[in-house]
Amino acid sequence: MPGGPLVCPHCATEHDRDARLCTECGTPLVLPLDERGLPDVADLARERARKVRAEYADGPLVRVAGGRHQAEAEFVAGLLLEEGIPSLIRRSAGFDVPDYLAAGPRDILVPQSGAEAAREVLLEGGLAPNGTPTAPRAGPVLLALLVGLALIGALLLLTGAGGL
Repeated sequence: MPGGPLVCPHCATEHDRDARLCTECGTPLVLPLDERGLPDVADLARERARKVRAEYADGPLVRVAGGRHQAEAEFVAGLLLEEGIPSLIRRSAGFDVPDYLAAGPRDILVPQSGAEAAREVLLEGGLAPNGTPTAPRAGPVLLALLVGLALIGALLLLTGAGGL
């Protein structure tokens, strides 16, 4: 099986990659550790790469959203990855001074072929991209226009009726 089995950190029982909980003790499964006691980074990279859809991985990188800090940007990147859209998190311009390295805003970049799909995912998730203007709703604008026309009509009638 690619990437090797998952293991139980409590009883060390090995399980298939599809399992989430240990059948022996019910503990959530983890990736096996290497000789230094760390998860195999190659396994983590393979897991991430398996989720990426090829049709969303072409073209230059474009900004589709922003996060106020690293954790928020990673959340957005995780949402995109679950839909097969690869992304890159970059510190926003102007926030590369030492005081802002950990806490400054981040840009989320995706390949151009996945930009439209990424925007749709973010809108469905209620995460409107920063810097993207939203179109005004037609209902309130139409109502204001009708009220304005009614007022103009009333003024014309009043001024026209007074002159007769």
